[in-house]
Amino acid sequence: MDEGGNEMVDEINMYYDCRYISACEAVWRLFSFEVQYRTPPVERLSFHLPDCQSVVFQDDDTIDHVLNRETVGQSMFNAWFVANQKFKEASLLTYIEMPTKFVWKKDIREWHPRKKGFSIGRIFYLKEDAEVLSAKLTEEQSVIYHTVIKDIADGKGGLFFVYGYGGTGKTFLWRALSAAIRCKGQIVLNVASSGIASLLLPGGRTAHSRFAIPIAINEDSTCNIKQGSDLAELLIKTSLIIWDEAPMMHKHCFEALDRTMMDLLHFVDPCSEMKTFGGKTVVLGGDFRQILPVVPKGTRQDIVSSAINSSCLWDSCKVLRLTQNLRLSSVPNGGNRQALQEFADWIANVGDGKLGGRNDGYAEVEIPKHMLLSSGADDIKTIVHSTFPMFANGNTDPEHLLGRAILAPTLDVVNAVNDYMTELHNAESRSYFSSDAVCKADGDNGIFGDVHTPEFLNSIRVSGLPNHTLTLKIGSPVMLMRNIDHSLGLCNGTRLIITKLADHVIEGEILSGPNKGTKVLIPRMSMSPSDPRLPFKFQRRQFPIMLSYAMTINKSQGQTLSHVGLILKKPVFVHGQLYVAASRVNNPDGLKILIVKDPSSTTISTTNVVYHEVFNNL
Repeated sequence: MDEGGNEMVDEINMYYDCRYISACEAVWRLFSFEVQYRTPPVERLSFHLPDCQSVVFQDDDTIDHVLNRETVGQSMFNAWFVANQKFKEASLLTYIEMPTKFVWKKDIREWHPRKKGFSIGRIFYLKEDAEVLSAKLTEEQSVIYHTVIKDIADGKGGLFFVYGYGGTGKTFLWRALSAAIRCKGQIVLNVASSGIASLLLPGGRTAHSRFAIPIAINEDSTCNIKQGSDLAELLIKTSLIIWDEAPMMHKHCFEALDRTMMDLLHFVDPCSEMKTFGGKTVVLGGDFRQILPVVPKGTRQDIVSSAINSSCLWDSCKVLRLTQNLRLSSVPNGGNRQALQEFADWIANVGDGKLGGRNDGYAEVEIPKHMLLSSGADDIKTIVHSTFPMFANGNTDPEHLLGRAILAPTLDVVNAVNDYMTELHNAESRSYFSSDAVCKADGDNGIFGDVHTPEFLNSIRVSGLPNHTLTLKIGSPVMLMRNIDHSLGLCNGTRLIITKLADHVIEGEILSGPNKGTKVLIPRMSMSPSDPRLPFKFQRRQFPIMLSYAMTINKSQGQTLSHVGLILKKPVFVHGQLYVAASRVNNPDGLKILIVKDPSSTTISTTNVVYHEVFNNL
């Protein structure tokens, strides 16, 4: 108040004292983390009127000593004006943008341009990688390697598809190509259609995140990349794009990237509109024997026509094949190698649909006797004790869970197996309940919110969404259902072992991959189901995990396991499911199959689904 009783408003101090809490800091405070130890520290950019800067001093300092200090007038704000006079690029930045291009040197109280790192050692290792890796290539791999390298050198912008099943060395080829291009100072973008597959690639990302591909894709979609953005500049400078597991992604995703890159590169190369992907060399990879893109309520024709080889881009694509099973080369000659070869041949014949005698896509395939399990009074107990024999003896040590899983075509069987395993597992337990609410859509005026009660929403179980009630125990294996942090290997499909159960967070240890053994924290997330059968949208806030003693065959695609129990209460129903389930292991002793039909008779065959037309233009 002033002398006249009027309220004094100091707008500068009010603005200066306002507090902004970033999203990460808010989460840390919710989880009671010690924020003062965060890294990197956050600098507060203060500003002030002339001669009104803050001054820090000790209680026993004299006023004259404080005011005569050399640095008293050298604040960050004043130094910004000096930097504007000294550096041309600084004059183009606002004060708030200054830290993006400049660094504040506290010791000398000056702004200095950020230096771009240059590591001779890393270039040396990249060159070593390219000498070492290329020398280990097989003849088949070497032909593909030199074909791609030459295409990049000539600037032809070719489109290639490397067709090979698991064990033929596609991942090793991607590493060799990446090292060869990067050691020349050029850019390679490694992406995959799934998070699990992207973890195997050097600097890998999911295709959706790297290229900003829309989730709801159609024939007219484009990627959300703006001309002049950092991502646009990255794509313009890229020499090679490697896209693994391409057959499992809808053709519209590839067409959207092709359309976007032609637009981006039009200003660099006027002829880019006449070239696939704007003239960039693109290498796709994968196996058409595996499960094709998921088309909700789609017919056989819809699924086949959604694959990449049904796209208009395929006419410009050159198919390169890998046929040699490299897993056999590491096995000494003898009976074991012969058994592995027979197993690999059987899996390949299942994938190609050569077994069963029928050519309409549905055939009865005879299962080798050593893989079959006899159906008993309790089918779930039979498959569980075969895949997890240590549980029959009461040994629930998490170490015994590594590389083991039960697969089934449908989610109801998966849930039944997981519930059964949870009952067998004696450990500290805790139940977490979700918070469900109907999403308010334009025009519904909250009608669905009044009709669909929380109890009804809690009862909904759909694929891709955690259950309302999650009962977890220390030592239980779980699988992530969302991409959280790719740098830590936390992707959709990552398996973990539960190590701690807290109120607001769950601690788990990663089971496999480059981050195996790393302990991570999993928070709650708000998720919406993508199932088109639901006539309304609702949101579920829950931990994005599910128990993974058992998983659906579709969810297992991309996983590498040592022991698999396949329970077929119902036969597989879509192309590639039986092939995917059988090919999760590379050893015939690691696969056991339980076919549940007539308990009074022994069943030795099951239905295999292969859409032969998908192989027509390969």
